Amino acid sequence: MVLRPEPTAPFHSVQHALRILEVVAKHASGVSDTTIARETRLPAHQLTDLLRMLRREGYVEQITDGAYVGGSSLSLLGSAGPGRGHAVRAKLQQSLFALRDSVGAAVYLSRYTDGEVRITQYADGPRTPRVHEWVDFRSAAHAMALGKCLLTQLDHDSRRDHLSRHKTVRLTSRTTTSEKALFHKLDSQPATVPVLDLQEYAVGTVCAAVPISAGRSVGCLALSLPLAQAHRLRQAADALNREAAPMLLSLSL
Repeated sequence: MVLRPEPTAPFHSVQHALRILEVVAKHASGVSDTTIARETRLPAHQLTDLLRMLRREGYVEQITDGAYVGGSSLSLLGSAGPGRGHAVRAKLQQSLFALRDSVGAAVYLSRYTDGEVRITQYADGPRTPRVHEWVDFRSAAHAMALGKCLLTQLDHDSRRDHLSRHKTVRLTSRTTTSEKALFHKLDSQPATVPVLDLQEYAVGTVCAAVPISAGRSVGCLALSLPLAQAHRLRQAADALNREAAPMLLSLSL
């Protein structure tokens, strides 16, 4: 499987965040934001936003003189111990719960593994119900925001392989069943714009997804809303895009 070489906005944010963490790690006793700015060459506004995110997520902490040091999340996720996998999963779940509450929607973390779409983690609730899986998600990538988001990250041959095993069947009147039309949509999807599903998988549900790929791992972050809240989809999708960076950072360490 070959990935399409299209960097995303979250990817760039994570690159910058990793540069900040490298500087913090190099200055074990603490480093000022002035030194971080000089060594990373990041603009002041961007550095401020990233440091705020890193503090919120526990990757850095400020000590009494205002200098930055590594935080608990960095120590936990940056280790190579046997508990790292569990720590990463717990951190991602915590982030999903927080994202669910902030956007007011069920949220999902998905990966494309061994040629299949897999939802690895999700966060829902009484007021934010998850999508009812009336058709196996693995067979419905062509009709789902998260599925299409994963397919956009594959090359042409990998998509062909997937669709040879999972046909583009009609699930609702809005489902794209033409492979040619689907490929055109995937190819024309801007890398920094959320992928949408407007009742293509299930009547009464709208969804959005953004890519969060680390290395050769293809993944995405998605949300779903009932049709009655479709007017919130664009705003929620933009929030999803902004919050993808912390998720990707957890996967990148």
